[in-house]
Amino acid sequence: MFVKAVCQVCGFVYDDAKETIPFSELPDAWKCPLCGAPKAEFQSEAAKPAASTEKRVPVMEKSDGKKLSLGQLAALCSNLARGCEKQYLTEEAGLFLELADYFTAITPAVEDPSLEKLARELKEDIEGYAVVRAVADAAGDRGAARVCVWGEKVTRMLSSLVNRYLREGEAMLADAEIWVCTTCGFVYVGEAPPELCPVCKVPSWKFEKVEGGISA
Repeated sequence: MFVKAVCQVCGFVYDDAKETIPFSELPDAWKCPLCGAPKAEFQSEAAKPAASTEKRVPVMEKSDGKKLSLGQLAALCSNLARGCEKQYLTEEAGLFLELADYFTAITPAVEDPSLEKLARELKEDIEGYAVVRAVADAAGDRGAARVCVWGEKVTRMLSSLVNRYLREGEAMLADAEIWVCTTCGFVYVGEAPPELCPVCKVPSWKFEKVEGGISA
């Protein structure tokens, strides 16, 4: 029986009927040829639940009342600034950047900056996107739904990279460069950026190389 496995990051389809090796027999170290995501990020089309014809309204869990942290506010304002830039709202973008810089400056040091904690939080974010996406779809908010699609794909890739680094350490970055898409935030590890971003499809010149923790 032929199987089609779909990359949950970029959407690449591995079709057993067109390949010489069945997906199940590929080594665990195999990676997506488009975005570099590990084999674990692929899902069999047969494994996906059938779409229900019944219209359902998702229910959100009751809020725990927690406020956004200073770091989260900084990230939020930074993302809003980038969104304004895309809409050519220069003045608004500048104001959001000022807020982002302010919140960044007063953000306290992270108590547990370990990669293990980052891996756990990225996993929680991936699970949270499913809930937010369901609410956006139910409300017919195409903009929010699109943000969820991009955000989940980027978060999945970040999660796979962090877990890979936990396994391989510095050897993972040997003879490789780190590239970040300036449009959606997708991170790619390789000698050169992909010709097209696997997530938002912008060309390679939209990627920036990261050197020493700072974009080049």
